[in-house]
Amino acid sequence: MPEPSGSSRVPAVLALADDLSGAAEVACALGGAVRLSLTARAVADGAAVPRDLVVDLDTRHLLPDEAADAVRAALGAARGGPARLLFKKVDSQLRGNLAAETAAYAEGADAVVIAPALPAARRTVVGGVVHLDGVPLHGTDGWRAEGATAPRSIPEALTGMAVRTVPLDVVRSERGALDAEFRRIAAAGAHPAPDAETDADLAAIAAATLRLGPRFRLLGSGGLAAALGRALARTSASDAHALPPPAPKTAPLLFVIGTAEPVAVAQIAQLTALGAHHVTVDPDELAAGTARLPADIGTAPTVLSIDGSAGLRPRTGRVLSAALAALAVQHPGRPDLVLTGGETARATLDALAIRELVPLGEIHHGAVHSRTPDGRSVVTRPGSFGAEDSLHRIATALRPELLAPAAHA
Repeated sequence: MPEPSGSSRVPAVLALADDLSGAAEVACALGGAVRLSLTARAVADGAAVPRDLVVDLDTRHLLPDEAADAVRAALGAARGGPARLLFKKVDSQLRGNLAAETAAYAEGADAVVIAPALPAARRTVVGGVVHLDGVPLHGTDGWRAEGATAPRSIPEALTGMAVRTVPLDVVRSERGALDAEFRRIAAAGAHPAPDAETDADLAAIAAATLRLGPRFRLLGSGGLAAALGRALARTSASDAHALPPPAPKTAPLLFVIGTAEPVAVAQIAQLTALGAHHVTVDPDELAAGTARLPADIGTAPTVLSIDGSAGLRPRTGRVLSAALAALAVQHPGRPDLVLTGGETARATLDALAIRELVPLGEIHHGAVHSRTPDGRSVVTRPGSFGAEDSLHRIATALRPELLAPAAHA
């Protein structure tokens, strides 16, 4: 069983994510000195490194069997090194290869404790049903880009696995009751999926799982990762001596917007009203490889996005993200990057051959500021996160001298 919170002998965490923005969110949520890698080889190569390790397996776009194999391979590599606490990051809206990856993650465990709630983004779980702003997930448009229907519950999302929900009154009961319920469910060959509405609920879930020992594994969103980090007393920032020096502030600033979320239009409009240069790219030209950046790109912050006026194109995200990334790397001057949407972020960094990031902190919830080994700033943010002033807040944090304050800031 893990040592008490704060002990120097508490094992480092190995967290596996299915996309880059989620991996960055977890790295920041864990706190302390965290290594964020874009290659699964880091699981074996970093065996001797005592810090927490977060790996983006980049499996969101894979076929289910391929995604499951990637999880198994990472866990197999981890078995050759020192003991680590395991954490599996999943989407708070249950997107991706959730069932296949969870089944692979559960192999060799007594049980997986499944808690995708993310209270900071108003995403809760009640009665085993994910809610967005109080509305059941299947009654929202959260899956509009998936080309599929949202699952009605966590057990439905994990068809093929035995999953038992745990109601809020048990989560909020005295310390031993939640432990006992998790043990009872595991003894019956099932996996507990506790309800959670608040960060306190997630803290209770993380603490109970840690008390039960390493054969009980955690699976959830960035909210559960933050609860784990607090339980393990991960309080120190990244080691400043290990950080690469920052790139000059004269470097350009490029926003690559790969999200189809409606709020992105308002976010971009706020930047352009303050002097940013907006380049909208036709999706057909992107897919055909004929899109080009304007010759007069200039020195103002540039926003690169896909023209969505013709409507959403389900299941084209990966192709368009890769094409958008190929266009972004044409920008001169080694710009600092703001990347929204996990697929877009990963495709852009792959195109630049960037394989590791050092997380520095959050600009706002989910908007993680990292540094590359060569000193470039990179901000990643899930496409569904952020209010209308999200991009402005990020720009102000990176380049406070470039843009005037927002009128309502």
